[in-house]
Amino acid sequence: MRHRHLTAALLGCGLLLSVAAQARDAAPTVPAHSFFHVQLGSAETQPVSGRLLLFAIAAKDAEAAAKEHGGDGKVEEVDTSPFFPTQTAVAAREMSRLAPGHAVDVDADEIAFPQAWSRLPAGDYYVQAVLDVHHDYNYHGRDGGDLASKVVKLHLPAATMPDLTLTDTLPERKAWDIPKRYMSETSLKHFDEARQHTQAIDFVSPALSAFWGRPIHMRGWVMLPPGYDPKAKATYPTVYYTHGYGGDADTLAGSAAMVYGATAEKQMPPMIWVFLDQSSPTGTTEFADSVNNGPWGVALTTELIPQLEKTYRMDAKSSGRFLQGHSSGGWATLWLQTRYPKIFGGTWSTSPDPSDFHDFTGVDLYAQHANVYRKADGTPYPLVRDHGKVLATYQQFAQLERVMGPYGGQMASFEWVFSPKGKDGRPEPMFDRDTGDVDPAVVDYWHDHYDIAYRLSRHWQELAPDLDGKIHLYVGTADTFYLDGAAHKLKAVLDGLHAKSDIRFIPDRTHFDLYRIGDDRQGLLKDISWQMYEVARPHSALKPEAQHG
Repeated sequence: MRHRHLTAALLGCGLLLSVAAQARDAAPTVPAHSFFHVQLGSAETQPVSGRLLLFAIAAKDAEAAAKEHGGDGKVEEVDTSPFFPTQTAVAAREMSRLAPGHAVDVDADEIAFPQAWSRLPAGDYYVQAVLDVHHDYNYHGRDGGDLASKVVKLHLPAATMPDLTLTDTLPERKAWDIPKRYMSETSLKHFDEARQHTQAIDFVSPALSAFWGRPIHMRGWVMLPPGYDPKAKATYPTVYYTHGYGGDADTLAGSAAMVYGATAEKQMPPMIWVFLDQSSPTGTTEFADSVNNGPWGVALTTELIPQLEKTYRMDAKSSGRFLQGHSSGGWATLWLQTRYPKIFGGTWSTSPDPSDFHDFTGVDLYAQHANVYRKADGTPYPLVRDHGKVLATYQQFAQLERVMGPYGGQMASFEWVFSPKGKDGRPEPMFDRDTGDVDPAVVDYWHDHYDIAYRLSRHWQELAPDLDGKIHLYVGTADTFYLDGAAHKLKAVLDGLHAKSDIRFIPDRTHFDLYRIGDDRQGLLKDISWQMYEVARPHSALKPEAQHG
């Protein structure tokens, strides 16, 4: 699942919905629909296209959030978050070739969440317009090249709306421009050295290029440990790591810096780490072979890995190839290990997306008349929680994603990986976005092709010689996305098969603090690295030092 936008809890979560009834009772003095005028700044020289997004948040909530952590209360940005989905109202319109100096009217009632803007409670709001030029807001949020207006404060409802002018072009992100507040002292200490020991991957896959009919690049980083000598005979165990939803090659640079620093300080053993970018315009590929995304598993195992092993001093055998990933990266690595058990020597998957679709973040997709929005008693399915507090429901999460665009969202990403191809060339939706009703025919396809627990139960006899003992999984009992439920079901299947596995449920840990041991935010990852090293070098005298506070 996704990682971005998890910030300190904002005030007033859910107020837009809770007072909607009061707003309906008050007769407005303005037209039924709210139209905003958005123009492209005259400084631009070319027409632009993309998805035009409008954001509105109650002034008191925005100002309170801007004062948190010692801020001055000035509202510089208005954005939404799937972790607090109803706090910010969002409206959208697709734009094609908006010319400099020209304006367009946006009906903020036509495509809107959590409701039509004409039904928002009367009051003061901060409003901002953003043009998502890459159609990737669902995945990255606003990023380099997007155009934004200044934040405007206004009272709603209003007889006339102010013009919003797209004047600011957001800067491009750079992989190694990592804010210091996100880095540990160890990472900072060895940062320059880490950059020197980390080499970019830019590999054009023949298999993926044939599928898409154009060159498809596989990207990432190879981090070489301290003391690596390309001319020496020594080889190293290799860890293949991939990120969670919302990550990409740029965010992986920070992971490489962290791992190198820990290795340099002997907190982790000397291994080569390959940081794999699994992001795409459709979300995450999961390195699964898919009728929609293409043969990513084949490309990784038969093309990229052999090429890397020709280039670097890797062990180049299953006992020296390991997998690690978190969240969507956790599912990807669990899938790769179970799909290609002869190639990899073990996966250490953390908080993986659902591996048993009997519990798809709390929903049994195989139940008769399954619905991802409502339980049988009519109560909503929660999707995001902070320990015991529900932050977002499945319906809120999915319908906000739909307004942001039909590309790259978490729910759409699942369908691009798991679903059969529809008549229109797009993946068949697993559920109806209006009602939440599950399509049993699509779920049957999911079950037969991508339900990991089902695949293990059906094929264990043939998989066991190469897979038994290689599955390691960690998840918190308070996982933010309820992913502990599917892990319990996977464990029950493996236990029923008398398989050797190591599935651990860490008490009271969420999706975002799972790795913390004492004062060490990456303590679990360090422990995992030593477990891998023990498999690759069982007779080594190199052992971990006591390192956790």
